Amino acid sequence: MKKCLCLCLVIILLLTGCATNKEAQSVKKVIVIKEIKEDSNIILGEKITITSEALGEERVISVHLPDSYKDGEEKYPVLYLIDGDAHFTHGCGATDYMALQAVIPEMIVVAIHNIDRNKDLSPVHVDRIPTSGGADKFLAYIADELMPYINENYRTSSYDLIFGHSFGGVFITYALIEKPELFDGYISISPYLQFAEDHIVKEAEEKLLTSFDNDVYYYLCVGEEPAYYDAINYFSAVVDERRDPQFHYKFENFFIDENHATMPYIGLIKGLRFNFSDWRIPEEIVMKGLDAVDLYYENLSEKYGVNVEASEALLNYMGYNTKGGLETAIRIFKTNVERHPNSPNVYDSLGEAYENNGQLDLAKENYKKAWDLGEEQNHPLKEIFKKNYERVTSNV
Repeated sequence: MKKCLCLCLVIILLLTGCATNKEAQSVKKVIVIKEIKEDSNIILGEKITITSEALGEERVISVHLPDSYKDGEEKYPVLYLIDGDAHFTHGCGATDYMALQAVIPEMIVVAIHNIDRNKDLSPVHVDRIPTSGGADKFLAYIADELMPYINENYRTSSYDLIFGHSFGGVFITYALIEKPELFDGYISISPYLQFAEDHIVKEAEEKLLTSFDNDVYYYLCVGEEPAYYDAINYFSAVVDERRDPQFHYKFENFFIDENHATMPYIGLIKGLRFNFSDWRIPEEIVMKGLDAVDLYYENLSEKYGVNVEASEALLNYMGYNTKGGLETAIRIFKTNVERHPNSPNVYDSLGEAYENNGQLDLAKENYKKAWDLGEEQNHPLKEIFKKNYERVTSNV
């Protein structure tokens, strides 16, 4: 039976292959026309060429903007990627997805493409790498040319992070030592700190600040990479000796079953979560009520240079779970209506609170608003909004 099936498949393939070239081209053409539309291309970002005086050459970057960028006036933190050729795609995916899950803020991603990474990322010359030792010029390019360009041409907040892997992790650590407050967050994945006989670690022993003016985050991790352990442990011990309360350091070591090639993907996500560990509001703050929540987001906005407010979903959750009774719930739901007036769901929740409180006229009014907006927006819950309105109307 199997032989017969295989024979039939071969015959079908041979028959389809007998079509003339003209017919085959026609089929391909139809497929292309059907699949490619003017507005259906997925565009990850744009490539830009910058002439660098510091490096004496033209450098290419790629810039990715979050989906909300084009529709508003908000400012965004910026994530700079060393070895941008390799990390741009997964870096954009990670930041977009994590922002969608409210784990981190939406971010602009800037990928710095390579020309000679041995030169740019190494802090000192070694004979076995002829072009090595150009990290000082590369850092000047980033600090004095690239970052000002990004800040002038995009809506950036005052919060910047930099990510690097392997030799890129060496450069990340070099930047921390030489310009410790250029970035708010440094993410170093499997850094090759043993380069030049632990040169950068010895530099850290002498130069790493023991007092920072602002909060600075440095995240370091490594997989099952035994050759990297000694230098990384050496560096971690140096940091522990010179720790400042405003220097937030986290070292996660020896990820089981992860190697040098897989660590950047995992490490970026872990590093972003560490850097934005306070982005998701703690439950104990939520339980304290609306004033405590607003204060928390006010402080968060100041820290990250972006406007952060309690989401519609959070306010709804607070209204349904408050221990302050129906009057407190109504106050929270009314606030949600004020802040999200185009959402039918906020009116429905407020209507429910009024109904439970015996204020049927106000319940009817808000259920009607929810139903009208639901119809207008073709909301998936519009029939529920309608039933709520009809139910309370029959009881008024």
